[in-house]
Amino acid sequence: MYFSDFAWQDNAPLIPRAFQVGGYLEQYRERYCKNAKVNLSCRVEKAEQINDQLGGRGFHWRIQTRSGDNATQEHEFDYLIVASGYFGKPSVPEFLREGQFEVPVIHSSKYRNLEQLLGDPTAKKGKILVVGGQLSGVEIAGTIATHLSSALNSPGPGRAAFIDSDTLKPKFGVLHIVQRPTWILPLVTCSAPASSAPPFLPLDINYQNLANRGNGPLQNTQGHISLEAARFVNAKFQAMLATDQSEFSPLLKIKDEDFDQQPFLAISDTYADFVRSGMIGVARGKLASLNSKTAMLGPSREKIEDIAAVVLATGFDAASSVSFFSDELNRKLSTAKGDLNNTVALALHNTLHPDIPNLGFVGFYRSPYWGVMEMQARVVTTIFSAGGLDSPALPHTLIEALKNDTSIERTLALRTDPRASQFPMGDYAWLMQEFGAALGLERKPHLTQMPFISGVEMSILTTARYIGNSINDAQMKEVEKNLGQTQSIVHAGINQGRLVARAIFRSLLGEWKLYRQLIGRRPDQPSGIFTGAASFYLRDGTPHAREKEFAAIEENEGDHGFEYLYVETGDFEDESSGLKFPAKKRQIWRYNEVDDVLSVWSVNSEDENCADKLLHDIEIIPQKEGEETDGWKGKASQRCEKNQSEVQCSFKFQSVNLREWQIVYDVNEQRSNYRTDASYRR
Repeated sequence: MYFSDFAWQDNAPLIPRAFQVGGYLEQYRERYCKNAKVNLSCRVEKAEQINDQLGGRGFHWRIQTRSGDNATQEHEFDYLIVASGYFGKPSVPEFLREGQFEVPVIHSSKYRNLEQLLGDPTAKKGKILVVGGQLSGVEIAGTIATHLSSALNSPGPGRAAFIDSDTLKPKFGVLHIVQRPTWILPLVTCSAPASSAPPFLPLDINYQNLANRGNGPLQNTQGHISLEAARFVNAKFQAMLATDQSEFSPLLKIKDEDFDQQPFLAISDTYADFVRSGMIGVARGKLASLNSKTAMLGPSREKIEDIAAVVLATGFDAASSVSFFSDELNRKLSTAKGDLNNTVALALHNTLHPDIPNLGFVGFYRSPYWGVMEMQARVVTTIFSAGGLDSPALPHTLIEALKNDTSIERTLALRTDPRASQFPMGDYAWLMQEFGAALGLERKPHLTQMPFISGVEMSILTTARYIGNSINDAQMKEVEKNLGQTQSIVHAGINQGRLVARAIFRSLLGEWKLYRQLIGRRPDQPSGIFTGAASFYLRDGTPHAREKEFAAIEENEGDHGFEYLYVETGDFEDESSGLKFPAKKRQIWRYNEVDDVLSVWSVNSEDENCADKLLHDIEIIPQKEGEETDGWKGKASQRCEKNQSEVQCSFKFQSVNLREWQIVYDVNEQRSNYRTDASYRR
């Protein structure tokens, strides 16, 4: 997520949050657009063609705008670029647009937090209904479940409003309405899913490894999806995740017959495990009606009662983003208001239209990649700088690409294609290849040799591998910094165990079966077996026992991240007496993204929801060749000299998901001498 000629700062997170992306864009503006005239709080109401003074085919643009104080202005331009985005306005089912409902009904783009959705939760309870099973539906369901989990498990009096005083159970849960199964991918995925100790990299880096695409020119894998292609890609997702998702819920399972359908995917770190834990329920169908606090699903006519709120993840209407054009111009663009996936039909991969030569589009398609947007901007700039589509000054490669282009016909065909892909322009690597060829740009190699996976050298596609023809020395330094950062991330992930701690932390969510053996090595120390359950409850990061670190994060407008409240309950059976009695324990588990470190903290005796002091970090030990079958190993990094305990860990993965893990404490102190060996399994 960057532009080729502007690298992120060295201390930037691998997976930035939205506000951090905003900061990056502001820095980019400062570097390259400082003198640009930018009008904010200004809406384009009309964009119309006017003939130039020479008449004929030439024309200019007259733009009418309305500012925040309701003042209107007119401007004239030679060229117009539409970069208003595909998310023009929320798409809301007709029966929900004008109705008055007893419960809040909002679009997912408007959701911010539970207080904004529910108001005062004290006198309320029920299901938060999430409608829509694609990207935003899975993401918002996971987000709301995270907020609920945090409200239920954070310190302070606020949690009481989310707990039923009679049953002591949570008052709210998420019910997700989906129409079909979807593959759920976390933000960090593994490069060797068959290994119990796989290396981890950010999803986009693994996904854009060109070594997985074979030799020769790339072929488009999106658009129309044949039966054979569907089976191949579904099998690829199953192999990548090493599961059909039935372990989380039967309703998430991708069945054998589903392999014939176009694969759909969504991205969430928490969704699947919240489904497994019961925080998110899943129902199959389509929302047909909402009456009082009861919803009906079609076609089954199943009723869902006790609804507390409805969140609509039903997509966006992109036609509103070109509503400033006249009906005639929209006819030329083949604008289809009811088609959320293929709203306009444009040439050269949604960049321009041959009948409107001084009009360009950037990022106007579903789920645009930054690299594609940069390439579209380069194409539009090249055409406009040369004087238009008819100019003899256009590069011959671009003329040839325009001559052979069939993008408009392809888009029109997809509108009625029952086997259209989830993302009509979703093949990033192929699009970059095609734009590169049109602009006469060759893909730049990596700066140094990349790691090998299964005997094949990795080749990670990034925007920086397609360098513009007219960049200066300062821009070239940024390009090389971008390439270097990508290579550093890959080498750290493949060779040094970077992001393993993050993958462990993500996959701890929920309940585990716990078996712990205690071996006392002194006469006054008991020995025995503990059996029970351990639950990791996700919540927002808290400042307790790390106030200075927390304050520094806030001062730098950083991300507090998340942490777990660890709760174990069960029975301990004493080896010598055979007596069995209940036992419990609480801890706080945290993950530091900057240092890529897991840490375990004791809880305060006066408030068991608050951290008290650091017990130990968990240092992931880089693998040696041949050790991959035994899982990732970890050990404690002690900060207290008086603590003489040694901690050893083992984490065995099944692709991206932690399958089982073990933690051994060997304590040898003046007052204590014992060993505990705890095993956790789903």
